[in-house]
Amino acid sequence: MTPQELFAHISTILQDTFQIEAERITPQARLGEDLDIDSIDAVDLIVQLKPLLGSNLQPDAFKSVRTVQDVVDVLHGLIRETA
Repeated sequence: MTPQELFAHISTILQDTFQIEAERITPQARLGEDLDIDSIDAVDLIVQLKPLLGSNLQPDAFKSVRTVQDVVDVLHGLIRETA
């Protein structure tokens, strides 16, 4: 999956699950400050991303995530490790 495809997938999850308007979701959008994603919501997001990674989901990898682009980068790295 390309970074662009990952961004589109994450954007869809943010819109469908957290009712965030599409125009607010940019690569630079900060999860907490800009999108109002709190720690519980972040766990929900990771759970929804799990099908992309299967058993390779590493919650620790998401500790430094602050923006939507950070999520894309971490996922892309984890997916490449499994390929």
